[in-house]
Amino acid sequence: MDYVIILIVAVCVVFLAIFFYLVPVGLWFKALVSGVHISLVQLFFMRLRKVPAALIVSNLISSTKAGLHLNQNELEAHYLAGGRVSPVVNALISADKANMSLDFKTATAIDLAGRDVFKAVQMSVNPKVIDTPPVAAVAKDGIQLIAKARVTVRTNIKQLVGGAGEETILARVGEGIVTSIGSATSHKSVLENPDSISKLVLQKGLDSGTAFEILSIDIADIDVGKNIGAQLQMDQANADKNIAQAKAEERRAMAVATEQEMKAKAQEARARVIEAEAEVPKAMAEAFRNGNLGIMDYYRMKNIQADTGMRESIAKPAAGNDKN
Repeated sequence: MDYVIILIVAVCVVFLAIFFYLVPVGLWFKALVSGVHISLVQLFFMRLRKVPAALIVSNLISSTKAGLHLNQNELEAHYLAGGRVSPVVNALISADKANMSLDFKTATAIDLAGRDVFKAVQMSVNPKVIDTPPVAAVAKDGIQLIAKARVTVRTNIKQLVGGAGEETILARVGEGIVTSIGSATSHKSVLENPDSISKLVLQKGLDSGTAFEILSIDIADIDVGKNIGAQLQMDQANADKNIAQAKAEERRAMAVATEQEMKAKAQEARARVIEAEAEVPKAMAEAFRNGNLGIMDYYRMKNIQADTGMRESIAKPAAGNDKN
């Protein structure tokens, strides 16, 4: 009989242990005294669905104390979808206290998109200042200016899903600074009125399609860089000089080639003359054999050649004296 009682007590103990493991009675009591109505059956099914009941209940308590009425099933669905329940609830509480329009559906969509919805709400309340990297631009007078800007932005909750991030804001602001400086007639006017850059950039609507709203763009620093215009002129002058030198070298090469060609032609002509002179004795010998040329004719021709040579030798020194 004693063994039966012991067995019954053991079974009861095991049953109670399993019951209190599967049904978190303490968590249910905590929710009850906090004004959150959730049944033990719902907590039991949360355990079966492998949903952390403590996480869901604690966030329901926080939202209820803050005056929000969230649905338990929606929180569970968001958790099972891979979302972060606590940042979403905290973001909804912060938005409600700041009188911002943010519903549960929008908050969960932002969270599932991979963005920190709580941080986004905080940035919407407390704007963030973004420092741009140094942006180099050249005014119309050829002087380079290097500007740094500070962009004050706050989150645009409506465009947080699918909107561009900080990198796009920085790129657009840099492009606006380059355009503003490039359109200035003189770099001195930019140095005198740096706020003109801010005004021109703000007019472009650079926050369109982004997850932020630009509140202000302030030029923090402007430094004078190189004289790009003078450098370009020097580079152009060097390029023109190199082109002129190349053309002169081309003309010199052509003149040398023409001279060599003329020398070759002259040598060819002299070779032909020598060849022709070599044929003269042959022709004379042939004339002697055929009887067309006599001895007296030959001597007469020699006398004429000697007389011609003498006349040429006499005429050359005379021509030299005339030049002197």
